[in-house]
Amino acid sequence: MSTSTSEEKKEDTTAEREPDAWRKVENQFTSKRNSEYFDPCQEFASKSIRCLHRNGGDREMCIDYFQAYRDCKKEWTLRRREAMHTAGGSWILK
Repeated sequence: MSTSTSEEKKEDTTAEREPDAWRKVENQFTSKRNSEYFDPCQEFASKSIRCLHRNGGDREMCIDYFQAYRDCKKEWTLRRREAMHTAGGSWILK
């Protein structure tokens, strides 16, 4: 089993995104068709899966990656709520 260095983990699990990066994701989200699925946190999800594969399915080794994904989803949900609230609509229906 190989493990990541702490520096690599720190860089990979940072859920904080630059405002421009969030704007880019938001543009991708709003320009998709209603029937299309778009996960703005796919990068973090992929890193979590790769960590599991690297470490033989040992979830304890990948806790930081899972947390980064949860943080990303939470941030995205808050941003969507704020955007829909200021637009006067429901964030659920978008």
